[in-house]
Amino acid sequence: MEKFERHRGVAAPILRPNVDTDAIIPSREMKRVSKLGLGEGLFAGWRYREIGGRAVNPDFVLNQPAYANTSILLSGPNFGCGSSREHAVWALKEFGIRAVIAPGFGAIFANNCIRNGLLPLVLAEQDIAAVAAWVAQAPQDHQLLIDLPGQDVEADGVRYSFEIEAGAKRMLVEGLDAIALTQTHWPLIERFHAGRKEKYPWVY
Repeated sequence: MEKFERHRGVAAPILRPNVDTDAIIPSREMKRVSKLGLGEGLFAGWRYREIGGRAVNPDFVLNQPAYANTSILLSGPNFGCGSSREHAVWALKEFGIRAVIAPGFGAIFANNCIRNGLLPLVLAEQDIAAVAAWVAQAPQDHQLLIDLPGQDVEADGVRYSFEIEAGAKRMLVEGLDAIALTQTHWPLIERFHAGRKEKYPWVY
């Protein structure tokens, strides 16, 4: 999994509450047996003019030249609510999104983000609005700098601090998925099995 330490990138605003996983990737776009190709279906209901079509909607922020190469999303409360589909995170990742900044997230979606190397970053709604207003002045020049080890976001010379659970932070900074995190405890696991084998030899 790709490490997340410091990231500077273009940020695009989708400042609406309750952006659910079906908006992030509609079920009709989930036709593949792998993670590949899901980025094309990201926000399909908003990015394209017609359901199932690929004619671009020029009014949608991610289709606007000013927000080309967006890697950070700014959004409203409860981002990623709805179903537990991990495809939503896979689609964001393939599109190039490294972080989503919102006042809050759907719990399952946030956990899926951590396990796939995408940072769900919580800031106050008024701070996100201020950041979005500054970014809108010149999106390509007014890029955000996220410092995960330092736990802050820099925009317009202001640093906004954020909280993150220690285990989630470690997984992102070290690039560990759930399996790799478990493997960091091999000595403890081996001691456990050695003790169990000694106590219950007939099992082995």
